[in-house]
Amino acid sequence: MLRIGLTGGIAAGKSVAARRLSERGAVVIDHDLLAREAVAPGSPGLAEVVERFGAEVLADDGSLDRPALGARVFGDDDARRALEAIVHPQVRRLAAERAAAAEAADAAAVVVHDIPLLVETGQTGAFALVVVVHTPAEQRLRRLVERRGLDEAAARARLAAQATDDERLAAGDVVLDGSGTEDDLRAQVDELWERLAAQAAQTVPVPPAGHPRQGA
Repeated sequence: MLRIGLTGGIAAGKSVAARRLSERGAVVIDHDLLAREAVAPGSPGLAEVVERFGAEVLADDGSLDRPALGARVFGDDDARRALEAIVHPQVRRLAAERAAAAEAADAAAVVVHDIPLLVETGQTGAFALVVVVHTPAEQRLRRLVERRGLDEAAARARLAAQATDDERLAAGDVVLDGSGTEDDLRAQVDELWERLAAQAAQTVPVPPAGHPRQGA
């Protein structure tokens, strides 16, 4: 198995790269989705959130009221760190389970962990390769305003909450250029995939002589 960390600033094109990697055969583990699963109704994570922040962060149906929780942690570093201390271990556990299942199904699997805040959370050392989708900040700002309908102040606030371009580029082993068209980015992913698949195949242990897999 080959473990890859995939990241990129907001509106850089990371989702396009993740989808293409999945299409080519990678097992993509979306950590944003896992963060939601970590606090799903009935989960230990949600129980811890309620214990820490109170029942007022629950919606009427028992699910997490994200706006209410956001209001509690926004601008409060202690509250944000408390929430992260609950959610992040659950996400790591779920991600490890998904990766183990992928390896059990295919020892040569390429497992891509899609983590928007990979650099900010200090996880770069956990992966054999870190892939960064890079689009300059000003271009990403325009995309947020023109494509997602954010006003400029809100868009700049989202950019400011993430690592800088230089910090992200310094962490990347491979940098994909997301500043062009989606087709341009997919072509870069295709080229990268050939290297990843070959590298993953080399991680599969060779069975000893006489092992049932030998010559199968």
